[in-house]
Amino acid sequence: MKHREGKLAGARGLSIYYQYWEPETGSRAVILLVHGAGEHSARYQHFAESFTARGYVVAALDHPGHGKSEGRYGHVERFDDFLETLAIFHRQVSGEFPGLPQILLGHSMGGLISSLYLLQHQQAFAGCVLSGPAIKTAIEPPRIQMLMIRLLSALLPTLGVLQLDASGVSRDPAEVEKYVSDPLVHHGKMTARKVAELFRGMHQIQAEAGNITLPLLILHGGEDAMTAPEGSRFLHDAVGSEDKTLTIYPGLYHEIFNEPEREEVFRDLAAWCDRQVSAVT
Repeated sequence: MKHREGKLAGARGLSIYYQYWEPETGSRAVILLVHGAGEHSARYQHFAESFTARGYVVAALDHPGHGKSEGRYGHVERFDDFLETLAIFHRQVSGEFPGLPQILLGHSMGGLISSLYLLQHQQAFAGCVLSGPAIKTAIEPPRIQMLMIRLLSALLPTLGVLQLDASGVSRDPAEVEKYVSDPLVHHGKMTARKVAELFRGMHQIQAEAGNITLPLLILHGGEDAMTAPEGSRFLHDAVGSEDKTLTIYPGLYHEIFNEPEREEVFRDLAAWCDRQVSAVT
């Protein structure tokens, strides 16, 4: 496996870190990987090792305010900053690997970003995979509290209001410890602006999901306490895609790529990606 990394100018001119993992020879397609809230692209090293061995280039960035990219941890001015930065990186990836089919893969908040990105750019991809996408969540505040968060977003946008529970990441204690001890993972509260923008994005995709028509694979842990499996069920039913598959893994937590059963998940994902790539090559 070959590895490259670099920086690019993202939304608002922020310096954005990215990296590529490439097969030693014979790349057959590109997976454009979009990570979740508070984490960063290097947490997908094991995913990259598995999929470069299958002939896939894996291209990933750190979102603004995440990992090695510039921006305030736990905060974003507009959810569109994530989408605009992804578009800049996507153009770079397409230029670096011309002619290779592309699969968009988003996890958690990255699944929401990816879903919204498809509304304008789905023609660029052979298919899309969503892992535990943040379409709905069990931790959505009650209506009155949500109205307060929106007010705080306008008046005190950088005030911390919502923190994720690391114990919901995986059933594997070693994976939870890696998450907790990772200095590039944001362990504090998300700001009022970020939370308000996150739920605004969820409501948008719930309203516009029918415009997604490309092949879609949705994977979700059945015991995910961070993003609700019913959000994936809703999305599967709502999209306009004729080729769509939903797999709920019983008992698995939020990060299905970091669960003890991850090799089963990888096999399912790879078989689906192989079919989509073969259909366009």
